[in-house]
Amino acid sequence: ENDSSLLSCCAFESPILDHILPPVLILEFMFGLMGNVVALWMFIFHMDEWKPNSVYLTHLAVADSIVLFCLPFRADYYRRGKHWLYGDAPCRILLFLLAANRAAGIFFLTAVAVDRYFKIVHPMNRINRMGLGYALWVSLGLWGLIFLATGYLLADEHFFYNNNRTQCESFNICMGFDPLSTWHNTFYVVQFFLPTAIVAFCTIRITWQLNSRTIDKKGKIKRAVQFVLAVALIFIICFFPSTVSRIAVWILKVWYDECKHFEEANLAFYTSVCFTYFNSVLNPVVYYFSSPAFSGTFKNLLNKLLRRSDDKDQAESTDNISSIDGRKL
Repeated sequence: ENDSSLLSCCAFESPILDHILPPVLILEFMFGLMGNVVALWMFIFHMDEWKPNSVYLTHLAVADSIVLFCLPFRADYYRRGKHWLYGDAPCRILLFLLAANRAAGIFFLTAVAVDRYFKIVHPMNRINRMGLGYALWVSLGLWGLIFLATGYLLADEHFFYNNNRTQCESFNICMGFDPLSTWHNTFYVVQFFLPTAIVAFCTIRITWQLNSRTIDKKGKIKRAVQFVLAVALIFIICFFPSTVSRIAVWILKVWYDECKHFEEANLAFYTSVCFTYFNSVLNPVVYYFSSPAFSGTFKNLLNKLLRRSDDKDQAESTDNISSIDGRKL
């Protein structure tokens, strides 16, 4: 009886999602790719001075760029009414990349917030004197943690068959107790609340530091406040809705063991998961606030491009005037 309850999973028809999600995912793919390609191009080719926060943000941009290529496949999956055509291995890889990217988004943004906190609130701390090597080791440690926490998604099949359709999902609502499923849900919730508490602490302390100082050289603290507030905003917009809807499913599982009670919570979860992918679109905005090196480089490049286009327009207008003058003569 216990085995059958373990295998008793809920499958829901969701025509609303099948219509709404594909265009949303494609738009996220387009804008996210544009922002992250520009960010990587600037990090790699136009960064004059590398700092630990640049290292963390480069790792984040790489993670975002990789996961964005999953979104067209996810859009196609929903367009077909939650029917996966590409086989078992691509399904495992896709679900692993989506889970790893969410963790990377949260962990690397938290790492930069902590870096800002030490630079502003504890400027004399020896952590601030540790160079790029230290930041690289922290990044490798975070990737190791992400792989340990999400790598199990590569080990099992995630197919669920419903009405001649093959669903590829890591968040099926199944009755009974499954250790991997419980870990999947636990990590999904914990990876939000713990870093959010850290980011909230950093935000409060940096803001307090700004208010207590009368002189802020080069607006360094003000910029740090803008940065951590941007991170906090991303956490609220992108990660909070899906975390809350996942908790709602957990609470419902305590009370009910029939699928009909989970339909609305399931719809809410898959709708809010789209906001999670939206972090790949918003992260380039965070890079802009992250350091004067990045925002300064971006402004310089923009000015160069605008100047070039102005020069081109000026040259064209000069040519037009000379040709008109030529006709007059």
